[in-house]
Amino acid sequence: MLRFIKRLFTWWHDCTIGTQWYTFRAGVLVGADSQGNRYYRAKKEDRRWVIYNGEVEASRVPPEWHAWLHKTVDVTPLESPPKVKDWEKEHRPNLTGSEEAYFPPGSLNRGGKRAKATGDYEPWTP
Repeated sequence: MLRFIKRLFTWWHDCTIGTQWYTFRAGVLVGADSQGNRYYRAKKEDRRWVIYNGEVEASRVPPEWHAWLHKTVDVTPLESPPKVKDWEKEHRPNLTGSEEAYFPPGSLNRGGKRAKATGDYEPWTP
């Protein structure tokens, strides 16, 4: 029952019932990415959207699908796969707030100890 109420009134847990109904009625599935997000376009109008697999977080959309969603390109990444450079890293969503988040040296989450100054720092004195 709680899941139904969440889907009825909130969008940050999953797609709402209204979005699911509109997708069923007017959407055409054009593809999915490696995270399981599904991408749709409207049958009659020029509208594109994504239904996330899990938590709704915009940074989970890979760059090639982001370009398609924002009409920067007309073909999906499935029709024209992007050329991957050897120096490129694989797309990762924003990890802020998770256990995999980056913490710089000296951060309280990494023990709070920073490296000693090297001696080239001179404080300003009036």
